[in-house]
Amino acid sequence: MTSTATDPLAPIRTPEQPGPGPLSASSLRALELSVGRRVDGLLAGDYRSAFAGLGSELWQVRLYEPGDDVRRIEWNVTARTGEPHVRVELAERVLVTWLVLDASASMAFGTGERRKADVAEGVAIAIGYAATRRGNRLGTIAFGRESTVEPPRQGRRALLDTLQLLRGLPSGGSGSLRDALELADRVVRQRALVVLVSDFRGPPDWRAPLLRLAGRHTVLAVEVRDPREQELADVAELRLVDPETGRQLRVDTSDRSLRERFAAAATTERKALVAALASAGVRHVALSTEGDWLRPLAAFLRRRERAA
Repeated sequence: MTSTATDPLAPIRTPEQPGPGPLSASSLRALELSVGRRVDGLLAGDYRSAFAGLGSELWQVRLYEPGDDVRRIEWNVTARTGEPHVRVELAERVLVTWLVLDASASMAFGTGERRKADVAEGVAIAIGYAATRRGNRLGTIAFGRESTVEPPRQGRRALLDTLQLLRGLPSGGSGSLRDALELADRVVRQRALVVLVSDFRGPPDWRAPLLRLAGRHTVLAVEVRDPREQELADVAELRLVDPETGRQLRVDTSDRSLRERFAAAATTERKALVAALASAGVRHVALSTEGDWLRPLAAFLRRRERAA
C-alpha cells in the first residue's frame, strides 16, 4: 500500500495535499495484528452477550490467521488441505465499524508535515484496514460542506468507497459535529464500533448526541490537532483567519503576554474536551500533524487491548 499511480489506496501527494505519509503494507499488517483482535473484541463480546446462540451457526471456513482462536480450527478441512483453517460463525459476519469523519474547513489547516485532513485520511485507511478483515463491515459518515453516508460494506471495496468519498467531498464548509452525531445516532442501528475523527473545533454543542450514541455503541474519539493550535510562534504580526466563518484578526505574536494567554486558553479548551469525552464514556486519543501519527494510534489501541 505504498504510494503508486496504480494503487487506488495510495494517498494523493501534492504540496497542498501531502497525504498521510507512507503507509506500507508491512505497517498496516502490524497494525492489523496488534489491534484487529481489539476491534473484534469491542464488538464480538457485546454482540454475542446480547444475542446468545447466533455464534453457533457456521458462515464460512477460511485460512487461519495469527490471532485467531485455536478453538475454532476446523480439523476436517485442515487435514484435507494441509493448512490450518478456522470456522467463521454468523455473529462475526455482522460486526460493523463506522467511521465518522470531519471534512470541514478547519481540517484543511496544517503547519506540521501535513494537514489535519491528511491525518484523518490516514486514520481512515488504518482503521478501515483492520476493521474490514475477516468479513467484517465498514460504514462511513463524512461531514463538511455536506453530510454523506456510505452504508457498511465488506473488504477492500468498503475501504475504497470510504477514500473515494473523502476525496470527492467539496472542500471547505462549516459542517457541524453535533449534526453528524445526530445523523450517526439515526443511521447506526446495529451495535457497532464508532470511530469519530475530528479536530473538535467549534461550539461544544455535541455532547448530548454523543451521550446518546455512546449509550448504544462503543465510541472511540480520534482528535487531530496542529501544534500551532496550542501555542503561537513568535513571528511578529500575523493575520489569523477562521476557516469556517472567514473572520479575520491581526495579532502581534511578538507580544509575550499574548502568546501566554493564547496557550492558556488552548490548554483550558483541551481540558474541557478531554473531560467532556471522558464523562460520555468515550475513549480518546490525540494525533498531531507533526511527526508520526500511526505509531501513537497503534500504541493507544494496544493499551486499550491490554486493559480490556
